[in-house]
Amino acid sequence: MGKFVINKTNTGYTLALKASNGQTIATGGEVFNTLASCKNSIESIAKNAPIANVEDQTVEGFEKAVNPKFEIYTDKAGEFRFRLKARNGEPILASEGYAAKASCENGIESVRKNAVDAEIVEPAE
Repeated sequence: MGKFVINKTNTGYTLALKASNGQTIATGGEVFNTLASCKNSIESIAKNAPIANVEDQTVEGFEKAVNPKFEIYTDKAGEFRFRLKARNGEPILASEGYAAKASCENGIESVRKNAVDAEIVEPAE
């Protein structure tokens, strides 16, 4: 089972979704001002990830998917990445760069599997 790890920074709170092996799958799309807003984002990720469509922006003439959706794209370095967008179109989770598209797609499946019922690890105060 995966877990969401919340970290406190100088400017707020960040989140990371980790697989059962401890490896980071993806991180939250922003720095949150409050712990409550960070937890709301986790709730949104857990709700949207299992039902999200996939929009592969790396293929020519790709079909636009309806939100919530995972967008697969290539970054400036030519690596494959994904981001999860909520129903309102806001990005709520982003991946690291992958050399292979298949690895990126595996990352999406890992989010789908690990985000639901994930343990939430809060920062020590």
